Amino acid sequence: MERLARPAAGLALALAAGALCAWLGTPIPWMLGPLFALAVARVAGFDLRAPPGAQPVGQWIIGTALGLYFTPATLASVASVWYLPLAGAAFAVAIGYAAGALLARLAGIDLTTGVFASVPGGASDMALLGERYGARVDRVAAAHSLRMLLVVAIVPAGFALAGVRGAEAFLPARAAFDAGGFAVLVALTLAGALLAKRTGVANAFILGSLAVAIPLTASGVRLSAVPAGVANAAQLLLGCALGARFRPDFLRGAPRFVGAVVVTVLLSILLSAAFGIALAKLASQPVAPVILGMAPGGIAEMTVTAKALQLGVPLVTTFHVTRVVVLLLFTGPLFGFVRGWWRQRGGAAGGAR
Repeated sequence: MERLARPAAGLALALAAGALCAWLGTPIPWMLGPLFALAVARVAGFDLRAPPGAQPVGQWIIGTALGLYFTPATLASVASVWYLPLAGAAFAVAIGYAAGALLARLAGIDLTTGVFASVPGGASDMALLGERYGARVDRVAAAHSLRMLLVVAIVPAGFALAGVRGAEAFLPARAAFDAGGFAVLVALTLAGALLAKRTGVANAFILGSLAVAIPLTASGVRLSAVPAGVANAAQLLLGCALGARFRPDFLRGAPRFVGAVVVTVLLSILLSAAFGIALAKLASQPVAPVILGMAPGGIAEMTVTAKALQLGVPLVTTFHVTRVVVLLLFTGPLFGFVRGWWRQRGGAAGGAR
């Protein structure tokens, strides 16, 4: 009963916080409210939990909803600027390494931990990669949890305060809900998500569902829209999962490290936005979607923001999917190369770990 009570209490708090944020009119209320409510409660010492499976279920539904935007016309439009997501991914790698070096210096930690704590990939993926090279997994996971909280808090609020809201040119393939079609759609995307998980794909539940929903939409199969209530529930579950990562000793255990993470994340947000503006201007593209595509947040969080603000959902999704793929493929090998080069130059043993 105790194991059931903690997730139930966490869900109740998340519902109340989401409803309050929706009433206040905050950006992405059903994600922000639960995230902050659970994070604050857990840091304060309350042992609240996210419902079992909150993150994968939330990502699965969000991936399904996003895939409905990729109509043939949309795919053609996104394909015409294929070089933008690749440039964004390359910049993400560069800013991750620069922020990692700064984090290591500010926090007094080894460079390995600093890099894997700063490269903007998934928390679990970066922790696993970092562990192979000797990084401190607890610090890597803590840094990514704080990064997600800061990005989700700052980026949507920044767009909202600036009054940036798109007249979305890209719309889902089907606006109407059909119960039978919806059942088929979610069954197919769930199969794709489970297959991706079984084969070891990172971010399996969002990438696996996208891998099914995008080809269906692109081929003209229009089964059903995803109801707003279901999409809000997915955001709530994801917010619960993110907030539940925080621990009571998060701020007390290593204040210097936490402060350094805050500084490097803020710098990463600013530099990514500046690069996004330059990239959009050079390519004659709308600035806001490119900035959102460059933001150092996760796929689900940033694409939900794009959906809520009607800011080029397919382009933002493509940016973040491309970045995940590039980071997963190249972060480990690149770090091995950089560390070997550094050691050859006689770098300090502590900094080259």
